[in-house]
Amino acid sequence: MKLLLLTNEYPPYIYGGAGVHVENMSRELSRLCQVEVRCFGDQSIKKDSLTIQGYQNPTRHYSLPECQHRVFDALERCIHFNTDQIDADIVHVHTWYTHWGGILAKINYGIPLVLTVHSLEPLRPWKREQLGKGYDFSCWVEKTAIEMADAVIAVSSDTKKDILKFFKIPESKIHVIPNGVDPDVYKPTKDPRVLQKFGIDPQKPFVLFIGRITRQKGILHLVNAIPFMNKNFQIVLCACAPDTKEIAKEMELQMKEAQKTHPHLLWIKDMLDEEEKVALYSQASVFCCPSVYEPFGIINLEAMACETPVVASAVGGIKEVVQDGLTGFLVPVPLKNTSLFEPKSPETFSKTLANRINQIMTDEPLRTRLGKAGRKHVLTQFTWKKIAQKTLDLYKSLI
Repeated sequence: MKLLLLTNEYPPYIYGGAGVHVENMSRELSRLCQVEVRCFGDQSIKKDSLTIQGYQNPTRHYSLPECQHRVFDALERCIHFNTDQIDADIVHVHTWYTHWGGILAKINYGIPLVLTVHSLEPLRPWKREQLGKGYDFSCWVEKTAIEMADAVIAVSSDTKKDILKFFKIPESKIHVIPNGVDPDVYKPTKDPRVLQKFGIDPQKPFVLFIGRITRQKGILHLVNAIPFMNKNFQIVLCACAPDTKEIAKEMELQMKEAQKTHPHLLWIKDMLDEEEKVALYSQASVFCCPSVYEPFGIINLEAMACETPVVASAVGGIKEVVQDGLTGFLVPVPLKNTSLFEPKSPETFSKTLANRINQIMTDEPLRTRLGKAGRKHVLTQFTWKKIAQKTLDLYKSLI
């Protein structure tokens, strides 16, 4: 069997969970079958059973609004994915950026189409800030691809429910296969050099956030929680890649206010490499994931694999990863009816996040117990090796 994976993100150009997923799945699947990756970028790598080819697309000649550049850039690259001969037995697409490529491959080459849902456009209304009218297109191409796919992988049971709610697709075509983590990479690793590099005091415990500056990740709610946090520990926010200029400005303003209320607040704006992430997860006392929409949330698995307890929102797939009271704490997020992902009481949500963080930060035996249980849970349920085998079995059923 030969597999073709189409993706926007692939190393060294990764900024989100979908990229982490494809990187690890392509590696694990290449141990089981031939894998070709076509991605956005300039990569050109050939190994024994894994080939990675990046596709570039100059957009300097575009005269349409800047917010729509991504849409037409993605469309052109998807066409290039297909004008290079495809000899794969199956095509597997990730995120709306590559759905047009999968549609073309299914129709023109007559091969089964598999689609993994990492998030759903109808549940990300804030994307209009980023894409303008292009958001209407991303919704359309996602709907079209999902409804014509031969199989759709949902990364959580909650995601499966959302797919059935928004799309006309037989339930039998939806398969729940979660994300994973490599426990040989994400494991307790003490490296004081990383703390020193970012100016983190090794003698003072810290709570950690890692993620993009986007409404989905709830970073602004966490910043608003800072005034309610204990002043005796550090707060380290690794927050970068803002979706829009507007949210970047909001983040800057709210951080300035938060810095007036907490003496040990550090904002790291750099994109972290894997070694840095592992070291920060491992040396943090608590990891916080305040997402308001999260189909899965690989970051929680990464933290748990490093034996770090998690305080996270009780939304989406997070509820299937973080065991409340066993590997961390889940914080309820009652939502407004008029806006799916705006808390009814943002202040209550932020205060509850702070209270749970304070609770773990001031109780060392609790931290240790939650951390040990977290890694055990990851090893039992969420390794990429197990997930790759489940995915391969799905491919075989389609061919």
